Amino acid sequence: MRLRNVKNAKVIVSSHPLVIKNLNQNTFVNNNPIHLEIGTGKGDFLIGMASAFPNINFVGIEKYESVLVRALEKIDELPNNLRFMKIDAREIDKYIKVKIEALYLNFSDPWPKNRHEKRRLTSPNFLALYETIFAKHINIYQKTDNKSLFAYSLTSFSKCGYTLKRVSLDLHKEDLFNVLTEYENKFSEKGETINYLHANKKI
Repeated sequence: MRLRNVKNAKVIVSSHPLVIKNLNQNTFVNNNPIHLEIGTGKGDFLIGMASAFPNINFVGIEKYESVLVRALEKIDELPNNLRFMKIDAREIDKYIKVKIEALYLNFSDPWPKNRHEKRRLTSPNFLALYETIFAKHINIYQKTDNKSLFAYSLTSFSKCGYTLKRVSLDLHKEDLFNVLTEYENKFSEKGETINYLHANKKI
C-alpha cells in the first residue's frame, strides 16, 4: 500500500468519536457480538458490514492514520455498532479487553520474503495471539488475491489445529453474502479471482 500524507490526519483520527483507544465492556451500549477486522484500510468492508448487520458490533484496526482518516471521511451518520482503533495488530492483546466472535483478514500484506514470515497475519505467532481475544470458538475469515499467501494460510491454519469450514479459489462465483473491499473491487475489475476461507477452532 502506498501511503500518502494526509493533512491533519493525526488530529482528525485522535478526535473522532468513532475512534477508541481500548475495546472494553463499555465500548458499546449493548451485549451484541463483536466482530473485528485487522487492516481495515479505507473502510469499505467494515462500513458495509455494519450497515448490513445492525445487531453485530464491528471494530476495525488500522495502523496508519493517513489510511484510517479515509474511512472516517465516508461516514455521514455515527452508527452505534461501528468503532475504529489506530493500533498495531501485534498489540491487540494489550488493547482488546473483551472477547470477540469473528475476525476478518482482508487483502493483508503478503510479506512474500521468507524472513518476513512472522509478519504475515496468518502466521502461527499471530494465530496464537488471536486466541487471547476469543472465548471458546475462533472464527477467522480471509480474503486475498495473493495465491502464495492463501496457500501459506491454508497450511498454517491446518498445522495450528483449525478446521477449514469453507475454502474457495473464486469467491465471486460462490453463493455467499459478500461485502467488497476497495482492493477487491479493483482486482475484480481486472478479472482477478478472489481466494476465500473460513477457519474455525475450539479453544
